[in-house]
Amino acid sequence: MAKTLGKDSTCSIARSLQVLGDAWTLLIVCEAMLAGSTRFQEFRDALGIAPNILTKRLAFLVDEGLMERRSYREPGERAREEYVLTEAGQGLSTVIAALATWGRSHRPHPEGTSPEFALPDSGTTARLAFVTDDGERVRPERLTAHRRPDAALDSGRV
Repeated sequence: MAKTLGKDSTCSIARSLQVLGDAWTLLIVCEAMLAGSTRFQEFRDALGIAPNILTKRLAFLVDEGLMERRSYREPGERAREEYVLTEAGQGLSTVIAALATWGRSHRPHPEGTSPEFALPDSGTTARLAFVTDDGERVRPERLTAHRRPDAALDSGRV
């Protein structure tokens, strides 16, 4: 049985952090998402991560359903594995975008870079926002947060 993070295993944030709480895990997902990296050496070169740590994190991402392992073979080479984001892994785009937005605002760097998300056909960019049911955009600092049952939040809303 998996170890529970914190006191409350029903908390959606605690459940998410059980999978995403390690910085390397999110950096690997980010590299796959933004650079299209799928191969072990691509991740090593881009992130500077030790091979033993990368091996463990990729296996963990596969076990947790965020990536899937696929075989490939270059001409004249032995079969190897690549790692491709699943739907659950792609769903982390909102997490990556939120972290990037926070980092630009609260941890600025003069030579910093951030992801930009856009529609593939038109190139129209999209940003994260809090939006009320009637379409009003709300700045995060105006909001308060309260615990609610997941089922109540998921019913009728996407």
